[in-house]
Amino acid sequence: MALILYEAVILFLGMATAFGPVPRITWEPREVHLVHFQEPEVFNYSTLLLNEDKDVLYVGAREVIFALNSLDISEKKHEVFWKVTEQQKTRCAEKGKSKQTECLNYVRVLQQQNDSLLYVCGTNAFQPVCDHLKVTSFELTGRNEDGKGRCPFDPAQSYTSVMVDGDLYSGTSYNFLGSEPIISRNSPQNPLRTEYAIPWLNEPHFVFSDVVRADPDNANEDDDKVYFFFTEVSVEYEFLSKLMIPRIARVCKGDQGGHRTLQKKWTSYLKARLLCSIPDKNLFFNIVNDIFILKTPDSKDSVIYGIFTPQLNNVGLSAVCAYNISTVEDVFAKGKYMQSTTVEQSHTKWLRYNGEIPRPRPGACINKEARAENFKTTLNLPDKTLQFAKDHPLMDDSVTPIGDRPRLIKRDVKYTQIVVDQVRALNGTLYDVMFISTDRGAVHKAISYKNGMHIIEETQLFPNFDPIQTLLLSSKKGQQYLYAGSNVGVVQSPVAFCDKHRTCVDCVLARDPYCAWNPHLSLCVDIFKESETQQDWIQNIGGNASSCTDDVRERSLQHTFKHGSTAELKCSQKSNLAQVVWKFKDDVLKVESPKYRLLEKALLIFNLSDGDSGVYQCLSEEKVKNQKFSQVLIKHVLELKKVHPHTPSPAQPTTRTEGNGEELKASVVTTQGSAVYTSTTPVVTIATSRIVTNPIFPNIMSTVAGIERSELVPEVPEKTLFLKSNDNSLLMSLFLFFFVLFLCLVAYNCYKGYLPDQCLKFRSAMSLGKKKPKADFSDCEQSVKETLVEPGSLMTQSGEHPKPAHDTGYETEADYGNGHVQHDEEHSQSYKEVKDKPFDVKCELKFADSDAEGD
Repeated sequence: MALILYEAVILFLGMATAFGPVPRITWEPREVHLVHFQEPEVFNYSTLLLNEDKDVLYVGAREVIFALNSLDISEKKHEVFWKVTEQQKTRCAEKGKSKQTECLNYVRVLQQQNDSLLYVCGTNAFQPVCDHLKVTSFELTGRNEDGKGRCPFDPAQSYTSVMVDGDLYSGTSYNFLGSEPIISRNSPQNPLRTEYAIPWLNEPHFVFSDVVRADPDNANEDDDKVYFFFTEVSVEYEFLSKLMIPRIARVCKGDQGGHRTLQKKWTSYLKARLLCSIPDKNLFFNIVNDIFILKTPDSKDSVIYGIFTPQLNNVGLSAVCAYNISTVEDVFAKGKYMQSTTVEQSHTKWLRYNGEIPRPRPGACINKEARAENFKTTLNLPDKTLQFAKDHPLMDDSVTPIGDRPRLIKRDVKYTQIVVDQVRALNGTLYDVMFISTDRGAVHKAISYKNGMHIIEETQLFPNFDPIQTLLLSSKKGQQYLYAGSNVGVVQSPVAFCDKHRTCVDCVLARDPYCAWNPHLSLCVDIFKESETQQDWIQNIGGNASSCTDDVRERSLQHTFKHGSTAELKCSQKSNLAQVVWKFKDDVLKVESPKYRLLEKALLIFNLSDGDSGVYQCLSEEKVKNQKFSQVLIKHVLELKKVHPHTPSPAQPTTRTEGNGEELKASVVTTQGSAVYTSTTPVVTIATSRIVTNPIFPNIMSTVAGIERSELVPEVPEKTLFLKSNDNSLLMSLFLFFFVLFLCLVAYNCYKGYLPDQCLKFRSAMSLGKKKPKADFSDCEQSVKETLVEPGSLMTQSGEHPKPAHDTGYETEADYGNGHVQHDEEHSQSYKEVKDKPFDVKCELKFADSDAEGD
């Protein structure tokens, strides 16, 4: 409960934070060139492996592995099916799993072991198995190695793996129930794993793993390091419910385990908290969803990018935090350790350890300093150091992000995967471009610079909004693609859509380091696809488009309308950060006026008159760093047809004329792109005295095709036209409906006796047709109840007093005290009389105040 209140408070405070930057442009799948791959009856394309030397993309799906052309993934090169037997499915179903979905083989590990073999593992109906796949023949070798500790049992369980020099490093669960998490190295020579202890791993959810190589030119470097990223239940913070903490763990590639202590276990295993929060808002992001390590030639300059969400994410917040790898190493090499202490008998509490630290430092790789002390391998480490490492795997210090805050915070979106590319712009500056996928099948392309974060574009990769499960980025400049895998297929997308920017201002305002404006070709080009670049190409990541010239080829459309109609002038712009401004005769239109209405992609002008003729310009105004940049998107030339006076001759038939006796020549203008097509109809005259236009249907106003008629219409008086134009049938129908409804209500209330006097007479007449009704039925009914006694029942055989009959006005069976019907002839005759005449009793019913007779 305390955790829930805590999370509610921090999320409430987080509501004050900004929604985050808005993607400047949103691309739909039909607007850009995307390549799709999907096979019938195949699902879960969640494992991707790219071999750029051979231009092959390997895809691991459910019960099948594909080899695709990485330059065009629609071209399938090879495939191999890897299915489970019916016997295995049956045994899996007996354990309570779904035979149709869970008890199949989901490919979860797909790693390049060498040039000729791929190492693959699958869930195999909850009996994980691993094998080798021959690259040339694309066949499985059939080794069927035990996959426990390398691949998850359950396809829904979290896992991660990375191949380092032929050895598979993995983080997954070691048993069927998923209750034994493990980080292991599967090596024939020296396999290692973590301890089965809560301080080492406490219900982790693995998301990523990768290796960071040591710099061979740096004499102080110690060893290659493999990093694991996961979210686990906290042991150091006390709450009534589980508090999740994002972690980074590290092991050394040269670790060989201990000699006596930690045999076949990691001696270099350490973990620390990844801190991603907004300090001034007290908002913490506790769940890590994905990690990407942007590696550089100097390993200390590598940057870790992570996607985080709050634990109770009911407001849809996502954050991207970046960490220097040097900061991580400082925490492991110089930070304080935490230790567990027992308080109140069974309660365990974790506190900072301030005692003496053994030498060599526990959890450290074998470095230059350790070798100087004659510790050549971890097998030579003293037991004191190994025991300390076993009892103190958790660091007290947290890994803080660059700038002590997230680089990007976005609301109403859940980020799932991230990859990062480092791009050198035309000015020589390096920019980190992030590609972040969402659970709605889209990818956000964002760039970080000194003044903040900018989302260049949003691309919808999957039209059905399927969540993206895997994201992969190629590194070949000029042939660089983004690959996304989901449950339904794989999509290949270019990293930039430079050719979609039509103008120089639009190209520069995109702030895309891949794109630049080529003034010689008047095109926005991908600088990495060009053989050479020139100095006069225009690119500005800050968004300053003042270098662009005004030689823009503006589209101009011509329209012809008639007086009193409504004009619809269309204008659409892609930038979500721009504002549309309309100008008429070089003056800004005030769309607040009742004459104009600004829609999302159009301008409506009502009741056109001579003063509305002219040139209308649609401009896009975008503000960047207090600078406003405008560009004309389209021009509309509006013209009204002139009307000429016309007097009909006696010899001519009567024609339709305008109210002022003027004829109208109709012109229809249709546009497609920048072309204008005009067709002129014969001159006709219009009989109506006024033209009634409907602004709800502006497309009708743009043409007068309805006026084109071959026959002449006789003149009709204005009053008749007015009556015809006002159809009263609807009003008459409504009147009749409510009148009939009123009569039904009156009849119903009258029949129920809710209405007095005359209504009662009407009811009696309808029921009997003979008796005269009384004025007040309720009083009569009471009198009958008190005095009316059934004939022949003044005294029953048992001597009981008779009960008054209850006449409700309906034909009912006789009411007897004992609940049984008598059968003697005398009573039968009297009952027949009563039944035939239900109101003909000894008391004569008169009016409301009369009494019953004869008692």
